[in-house]
Amino acid sequence: MTIASELRSGKTHRDENFPVASWIIHPKHRALILAFYNFVRTADDIADHATLGAPEKLALLDLLESELLGKGDTQPEAVNLRRALAERSMPPRHALDVLIAFRMDVTKLRYENWDEVIHYCRYSAMPVGRFMLDVHGESTSTWAASDALCAGLQINNHLQDCGKDFRDLNRVYLPRDALASAGASVEELGQARSSPALLRCLHALALRTEALLDESKSLGAEVRDFRLGCEISVIQAFADKIVGLLKVRDPLSERVHLGAVELLTHSLGGIAGEIGRRAVGRRPVSKPAAGA
Repeated sequence: MTIASELRSGKTHRDENFPVASWIIHPKHRALILAFYNFVRTADDIADHATLGAPEKLALLDLLESELLGKGDTQPEAVNLRRALAERSMPPRHALDVLIAFRMDVTKLRYENWDEVIHYCRYSAMPVGRFMLDVHGESTSTWAASDALCAGLQINNHLQDCGKDFRDLNRVYLPRDALASAGASVEELGQARSSPALLRCLHALALRTEALLDESKSLGAEVRDFRLGCEISVIQAFADKIVGLLKVRDPLSERVHLGAVELLTHSLGGIAGEIGRRAVGRRPVSKPAAGA
């Protein structure tokens, strides 16, 4: 029996472009969030595995789903998440949605247009935000802004790693019509530096992603939980900085990831901004003077 965790890439929650179960989040939620992350990371690493064939990948993803639903106890990540969810009486819907995206990663290597990319994000990224909101007991009315933020984060990542995804996995998330409109070709992603045409395409997609991130700006104000609001503000600060780099740099030849100092700076800035916003929001309205 193959244990899915044996196929992990070694990447952990500390290696992501955004905080995962950070110290900002209340300790009572961290175990469940990490169980969700480990399940998702394991499935992601299976889909991206360099030597497994498509049938083996799909079979392992099906096994993770089966055991998440209680049909077996051989896969620790599935069992741990199943038990963690059961403790909160939460359904596995978001984890099941993410598995749809990883099956797409195995079977779908090209995307025709922006709508297809957003459809992929509906399963690869949006369930993660929805899960976090559910963990904190937030209203489903927050999902729209969360979906925009999560899709923006996902597309940022697609643009950052476009060369690596093409070289290592022959997977291209850049829409075919966007490449064609700029006069670029998929094969150019294998070069050490973007051609002018490819760079036009990448910068145009970054602008479109920036507009998507703008749709998420209300999310921090919509959530009730203060710690979650701070985490969202930090994530948005990261996303805004990254998309700013992607609008002007070449991800094939230039750095488009945040360093440790930048991560710390934007974390503190995001937290301070959220504290300030909530303080202003709670400021009492001055009563009119007597006789006014």
